[in-house]
Amino acid sequence: MRLTLRGWTVVVVVCGAVVLSWQSGPRALNAIVVPLVVMLLAGLVTIGRADRPRVTRRPVEEGFIREERPVEVAIETDGATAATVRDTVGDGLSAATEPLAETTLEGEETVSYDVRLEARGERRVGPLSITVSDVVGLVERRFAYEATTPVLVYPRVRQLAGGSAADIQALAGVADRRDHEEFDHLREYRRGDPLRDVHWKSAAKRPDDDLVVTEYADDEEGGAVTIAADCLTDRDDEMASAAATVATYLLEQGATVGITVPGGTRPPGSGRDHHRDLLQLLAVAGPGELGERTRGDADVLVRTDDDGTTVVVDRHEIPFDRLCGRESGDERGDDRKRTERDGQSDRETGGQGVTA
Repeated sequence: MRLTLRGWTVVVVVCGAVVLSWQSGPRALNAIVVPLVVMLLAGLVTIGRADRPRVTRRPVEEGFIREERPVEVAIETDGATAATVRDTVGDGLSAATEPLAETTLEGEETVSYDVRLEARGERRVGPLSITVSDVVGLVERRFAYEATTPVLVYPRVRQLAGGSAADIQALAGVADRRDHEEFDHLREYRRGDPLRDVHWKSAAKRPDDDLVVTEYADDEEGGAVTIAADCLTDRDDEMASAAATVATYLLEQGATVGITVPGGTRPPGSGRDHHRDLLQLLAVAGPGELGERTRGDADVLVRTDDDGTTVVVDRHEIPFDRLCGRESGDERGDDRKRTERDGQSDRETGGQGVTA
């Protein structure tokens, strides 16, 4: 608890009034000093008895670099009090709106602001401080809260539309392996089924125009792709971006995709939830080298070293920048386009995302 600048001003005025009262008499003392002293004492008592506000930090949604996310903090008090709420934005994040609010807390209030995601990884917002003051603003008291909220920032996902047709076809060929599985039977189309499995000739012969899809023998294993990604330098952001780009592309082709990176593995899967799971793993993946057997067993190898990042498919080495069709590595707009396309895919497929 401490006096504000206004409170110290009152103290100076009171002291000056006391000095002047020696020359002008006690009546001047009563007229000036007493009201100020009463307000100062009232502020000290009020703030001294103030209870510590109860704070609940709400989760912050994950996202891609350059996106913005709202940060919300619920604050509960037993009575009305003027307060200044200040939050801290950690490394890898920036404040899109000021993380500072001057408000009157009464009951439960929610303070919010926006942060911009600047760098891949698990970032944090907080700690928080709340400074309460009396009505006149003479006395204040600061409460500190050490709790923070994690914010997971995905790696960049780049577009492959501008890359070499031969390179993209080599990568797409990994997802097409299911085409060579043994045919089992046809069944009716269900929401979320990849369009690549639709048997168009059979669908055209049906009078009601209902779609049918092809089921393969041992379909659970068909189309599964494993990606191994490691980084021999400190350029793990580049490695994570390449692995995320390759995994997203293969999921969009209808393959089930699994990833192994130094420190973590995700088994093959598909769908938007699995896509998010892969991005979460790659968001925190760091440098390191995988074992020779892991690299050899993978269908796709992503390797980053001092010479750059290379994607290896069936012993065919493809520089990652060439795969993206960008020698400069310019990535602006890729994540936003990817997010917009995922949202459109969700609306079309009922939430299946990249599988459609």
